[in-house]
Amino acid sequence: MTKKYLIALDLDGTVLYDFDSISQTLCRYIKEIQEQGHKVVIATGRPFRSSKFIYDSFSLDTPIINYNGSLIQNPSDPSFKKVDHRIDKSIIIDIFDKNKEYIRNAFSELNDDIYLYREEKAIEPLLHADHATNITVGDFKDNLKEDINGMIIIGKQGTGKTIKSYVDNNFKGKICARIWQLSGEYDSILEIYNPGVNKGTALKIVADNLGFKPKDVIAIGDGHNDIEMFRFAGKSIAMKDAHEDLKKVADIILEHTSREDAVFRFLSDFLESSRG
Repeated sequence: MTKKYLIALDLDGTVLYDFDSISQTLCRYIKEIQEQGHKVVIATGRPFRSSKFIYDSFSLDTPIINYNGSLIQNPSDPSFKKVDHRIDKSIIIDIFDKNKEYIRNAFSELNDDIYLYREEKAIEPLLHADHATNITVGDFKDNLKEDINGMIIIGKQGTGKTIKSYVDNNFKGKICARIWQLSGEYDSILEIYNPGVNKGTALKIVADNLGFKPKDVIAIGDGHNDIEMFRFAGKSIAMKDAHEDLKKVADIILEHTSREDAVFRFLSDFLESSRG
């Protein structure tokens, strides 16, 4: 009998080659391998609202991991016990107020609600706002009424390490800050997240739910936030242009990028060879 795998896919830089472009070849193939008995799960830092179209394009019926594991739900199975981790809103307000001079813009998210500091055309692609439930604009101390799933800070150029140091020095063990691997005008985008939450712990929850052992899990990604997922999975696959820290823990580094249909190339070769 052919071995069945749980395949965990990151989105940006892995499945997607820009904010909303996906290979139709990959979509068809993901549907085919599900018919063969494999399971596919999305594991992304994105909110549900901006990953649902991929979930639907793949015709998935599995749980979906959003906000890097802060939110896990199954749109196809209402009986699935939703996982919803939060960050204390008072910490978010403190970080923002104490670093206001370094911050160009910022937004917090709770499920599909967005709390945005100020409207700014240039950062709209980061918001994935098309299917937001609500968008509230203004100072966080006035608008945050509940704890949130996560926060993105767009720091002024060159201020990322200063903001991160404040988080590290004042909230160690409570929250973490990760600087995105970008340059130029946007070299200081930070993601604020719960240290107990990551794609690895989330993928374990999904694997247990679906009855897969780690040795039967394949993880494919490109970002620093995929490291824990790679450590959990029995086989970890990094994109050609992946973060250097991720490449260090990967079993395989691909020779192609998302624009070159790397995920389809790998899965079709690997799953076909595993049949024999």
